[in-house]
Amino acid sequence: MERHVVRGFIDGALSVLGVVIGASSAEVGIVISAGIGGGIANALSNAFGAFSAEMVEEEIKLSEVEKSMLSDLRSTEIYREIRKRVMVRGIVDGVSTAFGSFLPIIPFILAMLTGYSVNLALALSAGLTATSLFIVGVYYGMVSKKNILLSGTKMGLMGIVTAVATFVIERSLRLI
Repeated sequence: MERHVVRGFIDGALSVLGVVIGASSAEVGIVISAGIGGGIANALSNAFGAFSAEMVEEEIKLSEVEKSMLSDLRSTEIYREIRKRVMVRGIVDGVSTAFGSFLPIIPFILAMLTGYSVNLALALSAGLTATSLFIVGVYYGMVSKKNILLSGTKMGLMGIVTAVATFVIERSLRLI
């Protein structure tokens, strides 16, 4: 289950960070709207994708068991448990993506409420995303029994690399 939480959170945070940076030349309300729209679409996509991918994996395993038992297990409690497990994984993936997606938007909401600049919101969004990814990396390091500082740093760098790459693209496209 942890893999769905970590993967969903990372995907949501990084993809919406890219969306808000890419939309940052627009009014703050449009940046927020783009971020929320991108986050919702990404969360639903990840939930449906995780459900589909997990179901394929479970169906393959079930087919192997059915072949060895020479029996159809689709009307059994085993199959109902598989479907529940797959559904929970899809929901966890989608909710984790939604949660990660919301973080890069927070500084823009605060900018709209307080009137501080979009540039400050951009910096805070990148910083908040990188920091949250660092924390997820520390968690990952703890559960996987790896170096927590190294694990956190690697994940935090994902946020920084994404921010720099999308910022460079956004600024380059402004010149065209």
